[in-house]
Amino acid sequence: MTLCVIPKCLAVASLLSRWRVPSWRLLVVSALMVTAGCTTLAPEYERPNVLAPEAYRFEPAEVEATANTAWWQQFGDPVLEELIATALLNNYDVQIAAANVEQALGIVTQTRSALYPQLGYGISGEEVRSPDTGLTALIPNIPNPQDTYQAFLSASWELDLWGRIRNLSTAAQANMLATDEVRRGVILTLVSSVANSYITLRGLDEQLAVSRRTLAAYGESVRLYELQFKYGQTSQMTVAQAKSQYETAATQIPQIESDIAQLENALSVLLGRNPGPIPRGKPISALLTPAVPAGLPSELLERRPDLLQAEQALIAANAQIGAARALYFPTISLTSAFGSTSSSLSDLFEGSTRSWNYAGQVIGPIFTFGAVSGQVAQAEAAQRAALASYRLAVQNAFADVDNALVAKQKIAQQLQAQQRLVLALSDYQRLARLQYDGGYVPYSTVLQAEQNLFPAELALAALRASALTSSTNIYKAMGGGWIDKAGKLTGRAPPAIAEADGPPPLF
Repeated sequence: MTLCVIPKCLAVASLLSRWRVPSWRLLVVSALMVTAGCTTLAPEYERPNVLAPEAYRFEPAEVEATANTAWWQQFGDPVLEELIATALLNNYDVQIAAANVEQALGIVTQTRSALYPQLGYGISGEEVRSPDTGLTALIPNIPNPQDTYQAFLSASWELDLWGRIRNLSTAAQANMLATDEVRRGVILTLVSSVANSYITLRGLDEQLAVSRRTLAAYGESVRLYELQFKYGQTSQMTVAQAKSQYETAATQIPQIESDIAQLENALSVLLGRNPGPIPRGKPISALLTPAVPAGLPSELLERRPDLLQAEQALIAANAQIGAARALYFPTISLTSAFGSTSSSLSDLFEGSTRSWNYAGQVIGPIFTFGAVSGQVAQAEAAQRAALASYRLAVQNAFADVDNALVAKQKIAQQLQAQQRLVLALSDYQRLARLQYDGGYVPYSTVLQAEQNLFPAELALAALRASALTSSTNIYKAMGGGWIDKAGKLTGRAPPAIAEADGPPPLF
């Protein structure tokens, strides 16, 4: 058995000695203090083994550097960087998460305080007047009214023989660390959401530009065909087809403008602002794609906030088992007081007024009719649930990374194919127009070519945005050191994490 609490006991032992407690009692108290806190009934914690998929066998060094980089700077858009910095500084979800960590840290300090003796003081004064009958009437020397003054120091300590308080402290600290991982998860989601929203917004901007450009071209065609019809060079059907094409394109613009406004409002909320317009930087075609390796080593996923949160929840549940099992055993408490009592305030600190007392208390269960065993069963079931939640979180993390990698690869292929399609349709539209002007094909051929080109251009703009957001999703899936770099931009340093064996504050 390790002498784990001797340094914590010296102050109490010294205090009892000054109060002239008999030496044999000091020996008994010291023996109890030496054994207190050295026993724990919690199962020994070991991180669960989880098999990593073989698909994640890659070069760790390259991926490590990638996972730690501030990837949003690689898009090459200063406006995006400024938006992310503003969001980290002003977002209310980040502020709420930071406050929750500070609250959890306060709970840790409060829980740990029970491991140490509690010292206090008291000062009181009382004046009591009795009726001039009975004892006061028979004995004239008894003053009436009577004054009583007291000043005392008190000490109390629950000996943590079975580790109940230490296990509760361990659970509280694990819960606090889990709360801090929630904060890191909020930062991860915020940075990814701002980047994805901005990229999607620039994609909608390109779709709007394509729609307006197409609408202007269709409007010019309507004007020319109306002139041709006026002078008998084309049919009324051609004019009607051109107008229908124009109006079809016109219906796309209000929807895109509505989508842009809604996305700007959502992005404004992420920035901690009232809904409003969002500044623009580079067009989506000019944004650079962040460097992302072909895969990830599984050990990098251990730094994901959700996995770390799940593990801390498992640690807390494991410690709660020990705290519940300790309820089977008695609670041993020591109390003492030293002070002075006097009927005169001027004599309060005279030697003759000194008083002291000390006591020990043992309270233990006999018959609880399942109350303790029920708490133990709850704690053990909670631990099993936390274990399953941890393993599920790990599997979901592997799935997230695999999905992100596959999505990036396939979207890149789609983008290349869509670019070739737009190029082919552009040539087709140009040739159809030339042949119609030469009188070789009907206008329906031109109409069909333009009707195919317009949605293809819209789809190309959307795929450009999806290709960029797929890179963002990979960084989101892997977690990594970039979260801590982003956390420094919040303007709020994470609260200091107190060590379990460190000294507590005095107050």
